[in-house]
Amino acid sequence: MSAQARILRNETTGEILAANVRYADTWWDRLAGFIPRRVIAPDDGLWFRDCWAVHTIGMRAPIDVIFLDRDSRVVRAERNVALQRPAIACVGARNVVELGAGALEGRDVLAGDRLTLE
Repeated sequence: MSAQARILRNETTGEILAANVRYADTWWDRLAGFIPRRVIAPDDGLWFRDCWAVHTIGMRAPIDVIFLDRDSRVVRAERNVALQRPAIACVGARNVVELGAGALEGRDVLAGDRLTLE
């Protein structure tokens, strides 16, 4: 991940979810996301602002996905999302965080929890 990587924390519980998360703000990051990567570590992530749906078409590694509302509160979390899905969407979401599969394993990320990037 780039030098702009930050820590993703569940502010509600204090737990660190991933240590190498960055905003997907460039047109390339928003277009390609993790598609170019063969391996995505559970510690790696992308935070898409102004987004309520993602896809896994063309991806070579599964991901965990967290949908957040406009206040960065969890609306829904999906673990180990299958490859080649045309859409993973969540009505009411305003942000989406993609993490390497396994990032949410053994962690309670519940609706209403607030996530932050530090």
